[in-house]
Amino acid sequence: MSNAQAPSSLNWGAEALWLALEPLLPGLTVEVVARMGSTNTELLARARQSPADAGQPALLVAEQQTAGRGRQGKAWQSAAGGSLTFSLSLPLAMADWSGLSLAVGLALAEALDPAASASPAGAAPRLGLKWPNDLILLDDAGRAPHIGRKLGGILIETVQAGSQRIAVIGIGLNIRPLPAGQVPDTAVPQLNWGMACVQELQSGLDAPGTLARVAAPLARALRAFEAAGFAPLQAAFALRDVLAGRAVSTTLPGLPQGLADGVDATGTLWLRTPAGRQPVASGEVSLKPVATGTDNPAPC
Repeated sequence: MSNAQAPSSLNWGAEALWLALEPLLPGLTVEVVARMGSTNTELLARARQSPADAGQPALLVAEQQTAGRGRQGKAWQSAAGGSLTFSLSLPLAMADWSGLSLAVGLALAEALDPAASASPAGAAPRLGLKWPNDLILLDDAGRAPHIGRKLGGILIETVQAGSQRIAVIGIGLNIRPLPAGQVPDTAVPQLNWGMACVQELQSGLDAPGTLARVAAPLARALRAFEAAGFAPLQAAFALRDVLAGRAVSTTLPGLPQGLADGVDATGTLWLRTPAGRQPVASGEVSLKPVATGTDNPAPC
């Protein structure tokens, strides 16, 4: 069924979205609301309050998110139409959850930047992936020192509901440029990467259109990951890996920095250091390119 509560400002086509997704996610509900604190927080709370219903997939979209969260507690606010913020909850039964955020990021990148492929004739990627959960629009083909700007991020949380483990996949994408002269909200994550938006990839693609483009590939990717894990995606991720071969710093006391040396079949990042190759597991570190200058935020 579909439960659409969209304001008239945007046409989300919730019924069509549900019809496209329900065969992939049986029992799915689709809900669009004008304003909410955090779609992830809401779906986690629902799963805890009603474990019997938590096994039914749910897609929750907020036109404006006022208390959104990124990794490590970073805030992510959004304005109606300027961003796409949504969460998808569903039960996943997997022996190994490693690399799930990378699989989600890859599904989004391939949906928004389909010209890039593993084929020698494929176009160079315009949308890269920063381990473990950021989408980066590449500037100047991703060459240093700037590399690119952040287009979106992913936050994955889980909750136990009865005998099932529920994954809540939260996604935030910048959709359109800021008005000329407007200073980005300090609560919007910019890191040192600056901001990019979907409309730099395709002019005129709005938030509902972006959701329609990424939702089915995301659902298919989650089902494929549930069946086979990250290993089949390792090569495709490597094509978009913006950290590979670059000096990076970490928050691990025993591993302050190194050269990123790709990810393995579990999605673990490896660094080359004077002491040899060292693994970095998701959720343990915050990575960023070692500063080589000042990145100036772009106007979107």
